[in-house]
Amino acid sequence: VGAGRHRRAGGGGRMAAHPENMEKSRPLWDNPLQFVFACISFAVGLGNVWRFPYLCQMYGGGGFLIPYFIMLIMEGMPLLYMELAVGQRMRKGSIGAWKTISPYLCGVGVASIIVSFFVAMYYNVINAWAFWYLFHSFQDPLPWATCPLNSNRTGYEEECEKTSSTQYFWYRQTLNISPSLEVSGAMQWEQVLCLVLAWLVVYLCILRGTASTGKAVYITASLPYCVLIIFLIRGLTLHGAVNGLIYMFTPKLEQLSNPKTWISAATQIFYSLGLGFGSLIAYASYNNPNNNCEQHAIIVSLINSATSIFASIVTFSIYGFKATFNYESCINKVILLLMNTFDLEEGSLTADNLSEMKEYLMAAHPQEYTQLLPQLKNCSLEAELDTAVQGTGLAFIVYSEAIKNMEVSQLYSVLYFAMLLMLGIGSMLGNTAAILTPLTDSKAITSRFPKEVISGFVCFTCCLIGLVFTMEAGNYWFDIFNDYAATLSLLLIVLVEIIAVCYIYGLRRFEKDLHTMIGRKLNWYWKVMWAFASPLLIISLFIFYLTDYILTGTLQYQAWDGTQGQLVTRDYPSHALAVIGLLVASSITCIPLGALLAFVRRRLKRERVSTTA
Repeated sequence: VGAGRHRRAGGGGRMAAHPENMEKSRPLWDNPLQFVFACISFAVGLGNVWRFPYLCQMYGGGGFLIPYFIMLIMEGMPLLYMELAVGQRMRKGSIGAWKTISPYLCGVGVASIIVSFFVAMYYNVINAWAFWYLFHSFQDPLPWATCPLNSNRTGYEEECEKTSSTQYFWYRQTLNISPSLEVSGAMQWEQVLCLVLAWLVVYLCILRGTASTGKAVYITASLPYCVLIIFLIRGLTLHGAVNGLIYMFTPKLEQLSNPKTWISAATQIFYSLGLGFGSLIAYASYNNPNNNCEQHAIIVSLINSATSIFASIVTFSIYGFKATFNYESCINKVILLLMNTFDLEEGSLTADNLSEMKEYLMAAHPQEYTQLLPQLKNCSLEAELDTAVQGTGLAFIVYSEAIKNMEVSQLYSVLYFAMLLMLGIGSMLGNTAAILTPLTDSKAITSRFPKEVISGFVCFTCCLIGLVFTMEAGNYWFDIFNDYAATLSLLLIVLVEIIAVCYIYGLRRFEKDLHTMIGRKLNWYWKVMWAFASPLLIISLFIFYLTDYILTGTLQYQAWDGTQGQLVTRDYPSHALAVIGLLVASSITCIPLGALLAFVRRRLKRERVSTTA
């Protein structure tokens, strides 16, 4: 986007400037549909596939949809509309847009760029992992289908035997993860090559602006839906899929009294729409001045939420298949163990009479049964379904485990990881647009360097720093960036944005600008949400997260213990805590520092004028 060859209409002066007085240059988007596809490509990302299903699982199944849609109405659509309107009216990136509203708000745009820069650094690592799994998906059998043999070829690798083949492939063969954050380890050259490839793809998509990004968003926005439809058809035909769907849609209304349910719903809406990054402002700044951004805000937010539900149906059908498969495998192992131990006739012990036979054997052979008891697993379908997994654990472990048990597993593996790649690249195009658009708005930069060089420099810098995530401890640093680089910062950024529009620029003036753009008066719903409901909701979220961080005490993380074949909890070392503090402070402090710098500049300018006079 930042490398687009066409200049946008000038947005100099106040937002009240009429569109017909603006420069008549052709905007980036060929038509409104292309803009909608770009917004969907950015907003509909991995969070819809791997976080929303987890939240449904944790907070009441179908009951979670109640707070989710309430937050969509109170928070999602109003804030999305506001950002699109600001970008379209100002026709500038995040820095220029907020600086034009008020010189004291220049730090808001800078904060958005810093957050987008942090996210771009680690987010593309997911695309690198997707490439890695995609390349391995062409093998038969899939490399994570079974445990590898040990060096003597007399048995399986000890670490793999203690866990599962899919976890072993992820933690050992993909990440080669270290036992703790203190052990950095070396870079994994395979992951380095995949990361370079991921950044090369992103660079090619943004290189030519109109000619590349505009076409890329059609693919990155539509292909995931095609794959999800294929997985839906396949998932619904899998044995045990119904168990997963029943688990998902069965509402647990008691969770509605849990404050974390509402907080999680609000947070999911907030981040899944990509609010505060500056990407939506950047995309909207390339719109036609009379584009109906109100209609597009509603369309994008509804499609985003519908995609989350659609992806959850797919996920839970596959999750039900995996849980049923594991449950039945557990039952079969118990049956085989009991039959071999007590020399039972074949067919005399089945899943249906297992409980009765256990009671009979315990009464008839108490000593032998007691000795066997530690080896008898307590098989439970409900326990399998209750196992909550999100993020990379869901994307690269749970899905991989389900796919390996499907027929034609290579085909479904290729489709799945190609879908992850499209979702990741679509989000990356939005992140890079948030960084590049304000940079290419600056005449001081564009007069010295062509836009292709600016785009290449940003991609190269992010790729170079991103090499940290390819080290043996890289996954721990990935989790730090994923958990702390954006959460509090985005909440504060959007809070300042909505206060700036409603109370600094003025809601009435903003209403007149919107009337000029879309040709009709602003609905009362938007006014109430912007002026009262949305700010109060964001303040509540901000207070909750601050309180949660304070009450948590020492921050901890999950480390992989290869000797046990499982995750263990460890405290973050002091240098990691320092990085977490810098991640949060580096973006948040830009807002007051920007205001202070603007105040000093204005004061010095007045002094010069008074001295000259």
